[in-house]
Amino acid sequence: MTHIVVIDNHGQFTHLEQRALRDMGVDVELVDNTTPPEEIDADGIVLSGGPDMDDIGNCPEYLDLDVPVLGICLGMQLIAEQLGGRVGGGEYGGYADVTVEILDEEDPLVGSLAPETRVWASHADEVKEVPKGFECTATSDVCGVEAMSDTDRNLYGVQWHPEVAHTEEGEEVFENFLAVCTQQSAPKQ
Repeated sequence: MTHIVVIDNHGQFTHLEQRALRDMGVDVELVDNTTPPEEIDADGIVLSGGPDMDDIGNCPEYLDLDVPVLGICLGMQLIAEQLGGRVGGGEYGGYADVTVEILDEEDPLVGSLAPETRVWASHADEVKEVPKGFECTATSDVCGVEAMSDTDRNLYGVQWHPEVAHTEEGEEVFENFLAVCTQQSAPKQ
């Protein structure tokens, strides 16, 4: 069974990320972001949202574990910042219901949601420029980079919260990420 670790960056919805995966029948574990990387044994990692880029613990080191990573909100922002992208304040601030346009129908994480989906997102901070190797895979009227992917390294991010009820196709995002994790952990032929 695929084992996913949710890294707790102290966001208000982190427990819902764990619950959403558990309800899908996934072997999931919630661990604090100060857990040493050598103690992480997973087929995939979810970097949760959270309130503060200064409180991301060992998250930068988890990006080097050679397993697929899904960053949610702050999780996506820290991936961008750590790998040479740019993060800044958003114009719209707090949580809102947003229509997101999917830019890449082939993207393994969000492509199946094309042409658009309704999501629940905070835009207090957002990715302004994706890192080298990443593609912007979704956009909206309030945020240029709603999702990003580096399929070569299996690093993905969404600005929105797929774990909350207000996001229409959130479970599908988790299913797609699980498929990436399962594919990578399958024995090589």
